[in-house]
Amino acid sequence: MTSALLLIDLTPRIIALPLAPHSGEEVLARCRRLAQAFRANGRPVVLVRVERPNVTEQPPGSGFADGLVQPGDAVVVKRTVGAFHGTGLHERLRELGVDTLVLAGLVTTMGVESTARAASDHGYEVEFVADAMSGFAVEEHDVTVERIFPRFGDVRTTAAYT
Repeated sequence: MTSALLLIDLTPRIIALPLAPHSGEEVLARCRRLAQAFRANGRPVVLVRVERPNVTEQPPGSGFADGLVQPGDAVVVKRTVGAFHGTGLHERLRELGVDTLVLAGLVTTMGVESTARAASDHGYEVEFVADAMSGFAVEEHDVTVERIFPRFGDVRTTAAYT
């Protein structure tokens, strides 16, 4: 079994949003630790960021957080909420022999949840790092992590991987 870490929308403009229960900076720090652990164990790290479609210039802060992407990481640019539609992500993961996705990033009920649902539809095993993601409100994050995500896979914390 090969697992890959899939980090969603860790861009300065999203990290800076008022998020809960964890700040964007807290999520970024945990995602950096996760990525370091995956790289150290020779497991793939895939970073996904969103671009707004049909605009000539992306808003400031649309690139990845400084130093997040490292040599050997896979990078995916999406133009929808989830990371699979029209991005070639599924094909890239298959090339890497991945069958399990460990999801973290921003925002719990948007990019992370949408990607998780598509991952399940594509036949991947899915794991969630609950303290390495955050939502627009504590309640929506908690309901998703406690009630929705367990229907798709295992919910863990950063400590389980680092």
